Amino acid sequence: MNRLFRDVGGGPRCPHGSVVCIGAFDGLHLGHQALVRHAVSRARALDLPALALSFEPLPRELFARGAPPPRLLGPRAKVLGLCGLGADRVGLLRFRKAMAALDAGEFVERILVEHLRVREVWTGPGFGFGKGRGGNLELLQRMGRELGAAGQGFTAGEIDTVTLEGERISATRIRELLQAGEFGHAARLLGRPYSISGKVVHGARLGRTLGYPTANLRLHGRAPLSGIFATRVHGIDGSRVRCAYPGYGGGSGDGQAGWPSVASLGTRPTVDGGEPLLEVHLFDFDGDLYGRRIEVEFVGKLRDEVRFDSLPALVEQMHDDSARARALLSQQPNRVPA
Repeated sequence: MNRLFRDVGGGPRCPHGSVVCIGAFDGLHLGHQALVRHAVSRARALDLPALALSFEPLPRELFARGAPPPRLLGPRAKVLGLCGLGADRVGLLRFRKAMAALDAGEFVERILVEHLRVREVWTGPGFGFGKGRGGNLELLQRMGRELGAAGQGFTAGEIDTVTLEGERISATRIRELLQAGEFGHAARLLGRPYSISGKVVHGARLGRTLGYPTANLRLHGRAPLSGIFATRVHGIDGSRVRCAYPGYGGGSGDGQAGWPSVASLGTRPTVDGGEPLLEVHLFDFDGDLYGRRIEVEFVGKLRDEVRFDSLPALVEQMHDDSARARALLSQQPNRVPA
């Protein structure tokens, strides 16, 4: 994580110049990948560092009057994925009131020019930034020309809209597909299977007493799906999960195919769980995963989360869920992380 920076105080981070791409990068789908790879290619051509610039929290999370759209990707996985795509440094700028109050011109001068010494800026189509989203590609290009007289000029451009089989790729569309249980379609737009990674934490140990011990991951923020799923788990050998989204040259780090499993993602209404939790039962596994960072790959949805009248009724359903998950997983190819 030594390539990550959160603030823009102090002297210039890239005194000899940089190539910057900017975006929310939620999901790091094929469109985001195209943007980052283009910026990295330009940086290599100019012999400059490539910087991926984003925000934490995401601006929509600060401004949302109700619940913001659920995230596809947590901050840690985003940083690892951006680095795996070739970014030399990643900025997750702290998006608070002071940052939100910066108008577009101030953002360009203070952050892009003074701190990052930008030589090229690349965005996705229709990108807006600054107070009230007052900044756009036209403003970037104009300021880049105007600052040239002071030796601080830069160029700006946007990549073309990325589509797959005629469909525009967006985080909104991927969230819709995940909520509908269309994991194959979502995976094609993401460029990899959808997964959630995190550190295994202690739970109430109820699953163990019911014959279904689970590895539990806390969800920081809303997840884009809920229910009972057929899953595969990567990273259980204890090696570091380097990137929750294989295909970037990172991979899960375990060098093994995923372990077949069944998972529950939600609030566990039968036991009044309350806090959303991802609970994963690994088939035929005997080991201690507490404190390890694992990646849970979602393969198929089995059903919605429901409340049962008794624990025996819940256990009977768990038997059925496990049998259906095993059958579904036996029919689906098992990916081996890069």
